[in-house]
Amino acid sequence: MASDKDGTPGVASNDRAKAADRKARLAEELRANLQRRKSQARSRRQGATDARPDGLSTDRHKKD
Repeated sequence: MASDKDGTPGVASNDRAKAADRKARLAEELRANLQRRKSQARSRRQGATDARPDGLSTDRHKKD
């Protein structure tokens, strides 16, 4: 079993496991955020309204 600098068994491996879990969680959140942003960009490019309940309207329906 791994030990920390002070000789406590398992602490270093526990820290590595927590760090790996955090890294995986952050990577998943980053992927989800990227997908949302891509979806928003595609809808804006196509001129569709934003899918949010408080979404933005398109400029197509504006009259000067």
